[in-house]
Amino acid sequence: MENQISSLTKRLQHVGIPVTDVVVSAAFYEQLGFSKAMQSPFQDDGETGTCVMMKNGEVIIELYQLPEQKLKEIRERKDGHIDHITFDVNDIDSAFTALKNGSLHVIEQEPVFLPFWENGCKYFNILGPDGERLEFNQLL
Repeated sequence: MENQISSLTKRLQHVGIPVTDVVVSAAFYEQLGFSKAMQSPFQDDGETGTCVMMKNGEVIIELYQLPEQKLKEIRERKDGHIDHITFDVNDIDSAFTALKNGSLHVIEQEPVFLPFWENGCKYFNILGPDGERLEFNQLL
């Protein structure tokens, strides 16, 4: 089982960062040489948030602004926060099955579709031993 799981990831895909103002954050990362690769709304508990993928060469940073009522906890932070680390996978369904069968703590009941990028993507998360979220993602 260990060989099967270790061969799932191709590369680090992106790092997800919750932000309080996606416009201000995008402008900051543009100063560091990043450009906007994609922007899309997303739903969170029936409210709309905004996701912006910033790219510089092969490095991708996901900036996302949650709906207003969830921003309070982000604004109250005293330091920065990286929400998740994402790995590219070739086959999201096979990765999901392998990790679920590997007795890992898979958060979602099945891979989730998002209308991001050109043809969308599917993802799911697992929890690490200290509660860190590791996302597995396939661009469709």
